[in-house]
Amino acid sequence: MAATRDRRGGGMPRRKSEQGPSVSVSWSPKTKLGMMVKSGQLTNISDVLKSGLPLREPEVVDLLLPELNDEVIDVNMVQRMTDSGRRVKFVITVAVGNGDGYIGFGQAKGKEVGSSIRKAIENAKLNLIEIRRGCGSWECGCGTPHTVPFSVTGKSGSVEVTLKPAPRGISLATGNVAKKILTIAGIKDCWTFTKGKTKTTVNYAKAVFNALEKNAEMRVMPEEVKKIGIVSGAIVTTEKTQQSKPVEPVEPSEKAEGEAI
Repeated sequence: MAATRDRRGGGMPRRKSEQGPSVSVSWSPKTKLGMMVKSGQLTNISDVLKSGLPLREPEVVDLLLPELNDEVIDVNMVQRMTDSGRRVKFVITVAVGNGDGYIGFGQAKGKEVGSSIRKAIENAKLNLIEIRRGCGSWECGCGTPHTVPFSVTGKSGSVEVTLKPAPRGISLATGNVAKKILTIAGIKDCWTFTKGKTKTTVNYAKAVFNALEKNAEMRVMPEEVKKIGIVSGAIVTTEKTQQSKPVEPVEPSEKAEGEAI
């Protein structure tokens, strides 16, 4: 009985971000994209997603996004009757994101909950996308990337979800499932309109992720990017690069000439 408890305890889900540094040290890449990341040719997750090469190794995401968090959306138990008896498996639905413009969605099936969650997290990392954020609400106009820049609609099964820009301070006017996904995606304010049977948690989550996929794929005119303040991907990295630019010192001769003028 004690062995059974230990086995169950060992199968509890763990944050993958805690295992990031150890995985990156002992990782031997097997794909072209993994070799480019390990050698230092690609140092940004945005460049990895825009490279056009298939993402087949979750260690790439562990190395470039160590602060990635995971959220278990649904745990469903399915049963199948066979000649030898009833077979029980668990279907896990997971979303991963860094809370700053990157989100992934994945599912996995297995006999144990712990191993299935870990497998679903790896599948979600391989399905990572970069979303756009901006200030698309006519009621706001602040110019900061706090909401979706335009209205997008996603669908899965009978569930249809429409994400619309909201003014700053509204927060996420959504259901619990959509709120989890939008929060780890980095969206702070959003209106959500749903159709269909939203009690089906998996279809609801897939519809929200499908809307975010359309958000990333939609073409935007350059003038709209400046007007709405659309930002693709992470905001923190762009602010750090702007702050880390060295200030060029003014030579004494130039400074003296300026003062004389």
